[in-house]
Amino acid sequence: MQERSSVADLVTVLRRELDRYSPGGKLPSSRALVDRFRVSPVTVSRALAQLAAEGLVVTRPGAGAFRARPRPSAAPAGDTSWQEVTLSADGAADLVPRSVDASGVLVSLDAPPPGVVEFNGGYLHPSLQPERAMAAALARAGRRPGAWGRPPMEGLPELREWFARGIGGAVTAAEVLITAGGQSALTTALRALAPPGTPVLVESPTYPGMLAIARAAGLRPVPVPVDADGVRPALLADAFRATGARVFVCQPLFQNPTGAVLAPERRGEVLRIARAAGAFVVEDDFVRRLVHEDAGPLPAPLAADDPDGVVVHVGSLTKATSPSFRVSALAARGPVLERLRAIQVVDTFF
Repeated sequence: MQERSSVADLVTVLRRELDRYSPGGKLPSSRALVDRFRVSPVTVSRALAQLAAEGLVVTRPGAGAFRARPRPSAAPAGDTSWQEVTLSADGAADLVPRSVDASGVLVSLDAPPPGVVEFNGGYLHPSLQPERAMAAALARAGRRPGAWGRPPMEGLPELREWFARGIGGAVTAAEVLITAGGQSALTTALRALAPPGTPVLVESPTYPGMLAIARAAGLRPVPVPVDADGVRPALLADAFRATGARVFVCQPLFQNPTGAVLAPERRGEVLRIARAAGAFVVEDDFVRRLVHEDAGPLPAPLAADDPDGVVVHVGSLTKATSPSFRVSALAARGPVLERLRAIQVVDTFF
């Protein structure tokens, strides 16, 4: 049985059996539930977490799970109808829209039905996640001296150094900022590079989350066609000339959704075209650590071959670990790095 289906089935059974216990009463131990239902400890843990999220169960580390006590009666609902008038005020002239259309992103983030293995989001199936290794690493990290102290605003030096080595070339730890996930890093990059109301070049087709970020920032996405070898340089040059754009967002490695890898002869050409246009290339290197071992040697990130600071590189650990693990990096060279850092500090502090 699929893990997701097992969790749902166990939640249904336990929810039905809660009436056997008085409020505050202790439920059977996790070990007892594992033996009774012949499921894994992970399944039991996830089922209890679901019941806790529903307010039906309270879990206490080291003590077990208990039936939740009834909550006090809720206060009478207020009248929020006034918000309709305030939120519907005409915002057509706003450069940065106050309302954001998240529909394209939500479709790709919806949990699949039981028994279905999803490919559209690029996240590992629970059966492929190294949960035990990750849990052990997280426990070790939490016990490290200084783990709960004030961190550097740019991120931990060791982590910045690790990302810099992964990018390669002449990129150093001083040119890396740690961010809260790839989507956050892309948002910061576009905010730093493109003022509201201006065009931004994107691959066509492209990742829906990229379009959502651009539109939420008040930018105008302009499509540049992609073929089996990645973005078409001649059309990229045409798009820069026609729009005056100063930013091109691309995924050179296994582009989403086509899977195209930017051909070797196009890599330098893309950078030369952007440099001639006085533009930045935002490199979304989202899938590098999710590649199969038999895929052969991978091309280096564009940022590794960029001495002039054309590339703003985004790399994330989320795809290869868990959607909950929001750790990624922004790498840039030159004055733009200070602008990225300033936005990061204002938005998140640490």
